[in-house]
Amino acid sequence: MLKKIPIEHLQIGMYVHDLCGSWLSHDFWRTSFIVDKPVILNKLRAGAVQEVWIDTSRGLDVPDSSTASTPPAAFTYDTTPATLGQELQRAAALCEEARDAVLHMFSEARMGQAVDLNTADTLVSAVCNSVERHPNALISVARLKTADNYTYMHSVAVCGLMVALARKMGMDAAQVRQAGMAGLLHDMGKSHSRLEILNKPGALTDEEFKHMQQHPVKGYVMLQGVVEDEEVLEACLHHHERMDGKGYPHGLSAPDLRPITRMAAICDVYDAITSNRPYKQGWSPGVALQRMAQWCPAHLDAHIFETFVKTIGLYPIGSLVRLHSGLLGVVCAPAENSISTPHVVAFYDITAQRMLQPAKLLDLNKLPQERIVASEDPTQWPFTNLEALWQKAAASAA
Repeated sequence: MLKKIPIEHLQIGMYVHDLCGSWLSHDFWRTSFIVDKPVILNKLRAGAVQEVWIDTSRGLDVPDSSTASTPPAAFTYDTTPATLGQELQRAAALCEEARDAVLHMFSEARMGQAVDLNTADTLVSAVCNSVERHPNALISVARLKTADNYTYMHSVAVCGLMVALARKMGMDAAQVRQAGMAGLLHDMGKSHSRLEILNKPGALTDEEFKHMQQHPVKGYVMLQGVVEDEEVLEACLHHHERMDGKGYPHGLSAPDLRPITRMAAICDVYDAITSNRPYKQGWSPGVALQRMAQWCPAHLDAHIFETFVKTIGLYPIGSLVRLHSGLLGVVCAPAENSISTPHVVAFYDITAQRMLQPAKLLDLNKLPQERIVASEDPTQWPFTNLEALWQKAAASAA
């Protein structure tokens, strides 16, 4: 039975199920554990955590049950629907915490420690809840990674994309969590890749590329001892395989690839090509979808990719688009029931060759005379503040 108790009522012999509050309020990366030593108890009491959930079926109960509160039948975190603006703030904080958690997981793995599944499970839960509150916020924020933190934030971003895609595909709660876990862990093998190759600011040599091609196998071997879910393990091992059998590490083709592996391939590719890397600038979301469509069905599963487009929108947040009226704009929010009529911040008049002062926020769903006629490649334009434009507009949609 789960009970929430004040930290001062925690005793040696109790089993901590979860620590209440932000991960940044404590330095316990394993959030479920038995309090078996005075040093652990004293460290918890001296920290910023005010309350904890204990599991009385795995440890001692509180002497007086009136001091504890029991959770509802389904113990969940906050999944109250939120606007894009509201969830963007929460997603930004979550991404910071998640980056630190994944960095710690990679560091531990480099030192030969087993992956902490309690941390991974907590992180996946937080991502699932964010996506349930608003499916676009975390995905949009996680894309705004730097080249320096790419490896860690890529895992968080793919986790969010997998969760959102699984929900759009109609999977049940357990399958959604499974997809999120596969996304989070898919690149753990890179913890055993040589750092000078992983962070190289230029193109890899053939030898270096062969070294990097081993990360799925290294991840699979590492995770076998702690992950029991075979589908998660297969997604980690085979997310670089292709439908036509020309991928790696084993050259498998479509009949041998499970749906979750095909999903991981799509989510991994999308986040990789839309992210800034040490050796290249990322493509805009709209350009990325155009390129990925060309890679179906040889590389990617065409049917799942179609659902992926519906998940993030035909014009994802951050896309630079040309409007029928001759204006340029940046997509700042999706439409409620349409993938082709998002909210756009129009900021430049192509015909007059001038910036709009101020920029115009347009809901294309309510403007039948206006429409998107093309996705534009930002590298072909001299604008450098596109991310700031959509973030400001989206944040105001609270």
